[in-house]
Amino acid sequence: MVQKPPRRPTGKGFQRTSTLVERQIRKAGESRGFATSRILTRWAEIVGPDMAAIARPVNVTHARSGLGATLTVLTTGAQAPMLEMQKDRLRERVNACYGYQAIARIRITQTAPTGFAEGAAQFGHAPKPQPKADPAITEAARRNAAPVTDPDLRAALERLGANVLGHPKSS
Repeated sequence: MVQKPPRRPTGKGFQRTSTLVERQIRKAGESRGFATSRILTRWAEIVGPDMAAIARPVNVTHARSGLGATLTVLTTGAQAPMLEMQKDRLRERVNACYGYQAIARIRITQTAPTGFAEGAAQFGHAPKPQPKADPAITEAARRNAAPVTDPDLRAALERLGANVLGHPKSS
């Protein structure tokens, strides 16, 4: 039986989206001292949603002696005292991500609610404003979902029905 040579990749076809920007993200992260971009991309998972809502990482600086790095965290002025009390817990969580005691110190910087260009104080996404629904459409959706006994399911069906009935028809 004749063996075929192993197939060489042709460079055509699909490619993961993350691989297209991986080099640029790594370069930007390394310029700020982040050896891995994991802290930047998974900040909320690492420190928890409560801390991620009030703070975000800015950079990591390494001492000349090489004994631990300093993580600089950005927060608003009002949240700085709360974050200061949680520094030890924050350092433990970040070091757990690295797998060793990479971060020895945490420095907290503050910004005004309007913030700088880079450190705007909005740490999360603002909710999108919901357009006001037509009362006739809302009532029609409510009538269609009325036979459903589960209140959560009925409310979800009412929202779905209002969205479907209120959507402009495409031709």
